[in-house]
Amino acid sequence: MFSLSATASLLCALVPAGASETSPRERVSINAGWRFQMGDPEGASAGLMYDVRPDVKESADGKVADAKPEEAEQLHKQAQPVLKPWILPTGNAFIKDPARRFERPPGNPGSDVAYVRSRFDDSRWEKVTLPHDWAIRGPFLTTGPYGGMGRLPSWGIGWYRKKLDIPASDAGKSIFLDIDGAMSYTTVWLNGTLIGGWPYGYNSWRVDLTPHIVPGGVNQLAIRLDNPPESARWYPGGGLYRNVWLTKTHAVHIAQWGTHITTPEVSASSATIELGVTIDNPSDRASTVEVATDVYALDAEGRRERNVVARFASARTSIPANASSTVRGSAKLDKPRLWGPPPEQQPNRYAAITTMSLDGKVIDRYETRFGIRSLRFDPDKGIFVNGRHVPLRGVNNHHDLGSLGAAFNERAAERQLEMLIEMGANAIRMAHNPPAPELLELTDRFGLLVVDEVFDSWERKKTPLDFHLIFKDWHEQDLRSMLRRDRNHPSIILWSVGNEVGEQYTGDEGAAIAKRLSDIVREESPDRPSTAAMNWAKPQMPLPAAIDVISLNYQGEGIRQAPEFEGTDRIRTPPQYPAFHAKFPDKSIVSSETASALSSRGTYLFPVSKEISAPVREGRGGDSANGHVSAYELHAVDFGSTADKVFASLDGHPFVAGEFVWTGWDYLGEPTPYYTARSSYSGIIDLAGFRKDRFYLYQARWRPDLPMAHILPHWSWPERVGQVTPVHVFSSGDEAELFINGKSQGRKKRAPFEYRFRWDDTIYEPGEVKVATYRNGKAWATAATKTASAPAGLDLVADRARLRADGLDLSFITVRIVDGNGVTAPRANNRIKFRIDGPGEIVATDNGDPTSFESFQSTERAAFNGLCLVIVRGQPGKAGKVTLRAESSSLQGDAITLQTVRD
Repeated sequence: MFSLSATASLLCALVPAGASETSPRERVSINAGWRFQMGDPEGASAGLMYDVRPDVKESADGKVADAKPEEAEQLHKQAQPVLKPWILPTGNAFIKDPARRFERPPGNPGSDVAYVRSRFDDSRWEKVTLPHDWAIRGPFLTTGPYGGMGRLPSWGIGWYRKKLDIPASDAGKSIFLDIDGAMSYTTVWLNGTLIGGWPYGYNSWRVDLTPHIVPGGVNQLAIRLDNPPESARWYPGGGLYRNVWLTKTHAVHIAQWGTHITTPEVSASSATIELGVTIDNPSDRASTVEVATDVYALDAEGRRERNVVARFASARTSIPANASSTVRGSAKLDKPRLWGPPPEQQPNRYAAITTMSLDGKVIDRYETRFGIRSLRFDPDKGIFVNGRHVPLRGVNNHHDLGSLGAAFNERAAERQLEMLIEMGANAIRMAHNPPAPELLELTDRFGLLVVDEVFDSWERKKTPLDFHLIFKDWHEQDLRSMLRRDRNHPSIILWSVGNEVGEQYTGDEGAAIAKRLSDIVREESPDRPSTAAMNWAKPQMPLPAAIDVISLNYQGEGIRQAPEFEGTDRIRTPPQYPAFHAKFPDKSIVSSETASALSSRGTYLFPVSKEISAPVREGRGGDSANGHVSAYELHAVDFGSTADKVFASLDGHPFVAGEFVWTGWDYLGEPTPYYTARSSYSGIIDLAGFRKDRFYLYQARWRPDLPMAHILPHWSWPERVGQVTPVHVFSSGDEAELFINGKSQGRKKRAPFEYRFRWDDTIYEPGEVKVATYRNGKAWATAATKTASAPAGLDLVADRARLRADGLDLSFITVRIVDGNGVTAPRANNRIKFRIDGPGEIVATDNGDPTSFESFQSTERAAFNGLCLVIVRGQPGKAGKVTLRAESSSLQGDAITLQTVRD
């Protein structure tokens, strides 16, 4: 049994929320005022490559998602110089063995490139505000093998330039550039000098600007990104797509992500809090500092309450010149407010305010947010948080935000999580990379459990130019940096070091890599276990023994067990839960990817499968001519299963800790089974944020005490009068009776291992379909759907009518096409035009159709099955009324008014 007790924190919220306190440390957003340009100056590219890459002569697409990764291509070094020796030292702080750290060679590559020079005129470059994704504006690539990466031009070279005004008063300070994420192979120059960079596009990282800053003058920052093609199996985005900061500290300061909080003893009556504070001294003389930490409770909004609830004893320590030291302490808190997942528990949080003084003067103040909770993995029963069993009801999510692309926006991410919580989800797996740090702030606040994942590949490749090219050089730095950034978040319960890696196939060699990565996890965050998601490795193989928790992708239900897959060369695996449980009786099992069911929201294809889970085939759930999959929710990828089949498997194996569905939301790229499309079909929620029918199937299971019922399909089928049109119902009730125009179609009781009510022989006639459901013989919930008449008008509804005038906050507005009675016209695809008045702007539009290649920035768009989405934001600093108007020929238009407010 793997028993844990852990906590979590905000990685470096640097200024405490006190009214009168000031901090010598500054963390300044520098998202505004950038200039952007695609491509290198003529003739400059040859000397700016990070390293030699394979020559990809022919692109491929539509590769089966569980295809066996391949051995890396052997590369031969060329005479042409590369930037790698100057970039590698950036990661030295995350290499444990000093002997393995990198020394910067002499020279200054790129100094002769016009774009890095202070005097270069960039006034004709595009003005951009970060976060910025250069590819989301398109245009979509309608032909060619680009479906896997979302049919958007994410690859290429991009330059960003910004002038930094550094006051003379900053002389003597340490000044850092902190980048939360840049896609990818980033190189940074300041005032013409190459400072450093980072290849991996998903990690947060820092470069030290101090030696090259000119206080009292203007400093020119130039950043080059080189995002390769064939580098991902999904849409990666391109550019400085997360927040960028300037951090200023005293020369002696608390290190980057320099605090680590754990709670080894937790009960309702008391908690022991242990804190490590790492201090950097880059100066040429030793310093003796005093470190003190106070703990405050946070309210539900994250505001610090007034009174100190715990205090660490003040400690003095000497830090040698050009070295680091760690101060450790312990404190006890009586009657702690525990962090746990709702609704049974509450996500209470605390803030530790660490103050560091030198010669009696405060030189640094650092805030660490965390939660107090115990965590235990029981191999027979699952996961326990604060002693309470919590079945994992989780989803996988990719990092893009639909029509906003990879550019992170907190409100868009918050909306995604809110809808998943409405469905009943209590957990998120980050697929397959470290997320934006703000996303983990949200999971902490909402009480969601998180599997934080670092790599999709190790040394063997899935695409020709993916992370395998830099794994040997960078895996330690990338893993340690993720762990240090994220290890204080209470929401994180598992560290995943890999997803379906090719080393599953390499026996002891692959297991050795898994052990090396797991050992790093134990060194950096011993209070939580390691795992790696396995879609092929079996219990008797070496790799599962090298990780702490068994994570299975699709193997629990079995992979390709239908007769039609016999004799194929694809992965075929019988159900594996019992075999893994028998081989590893002391390890918990998590189903890290389940289902991968497919559907197009609101599209129903006939005939309807009699099976509960079937692969998509032409005429059997699939329509390749139109690029859609039936929304009866009975079909999945060849290696996957529907929700119904997964539920039955989990119910039959109660020792499994729970599941993470593939996926919570549709995402850009990987559009199985139709790679001519732009986005996936696997989401429970479509790309625009509209709920698919599957949403209610999961809600019925994950929120069993919520009285609910949902009918599918819609009931507007003029061409099907007199034809068999099956009706299915998802409900948390255990019995249901269906009526068509008041006539009962029979009352059904769900049998064990059944998760929907089916009336597969109902005959279509226009009118109303209604269901009455029951629970334990008592009325539970009802639902009805009516036949829509001809589309007559538009109806606009905003998720929020009031938003901040900061250029960041968003309102998501649903546009419905309705008939004369206000009933949604479920097959209407009318074209809609939008215009806006007042201090606001249309950021993006979408309709959830994976086959749509209309620009996300377009202010007109065809609806898809009756629905369309408009995303609006307020202009920075301008409060007032914002009116969005929607118009469509032959339909009655509509308008909605929002209010933007200054904070």
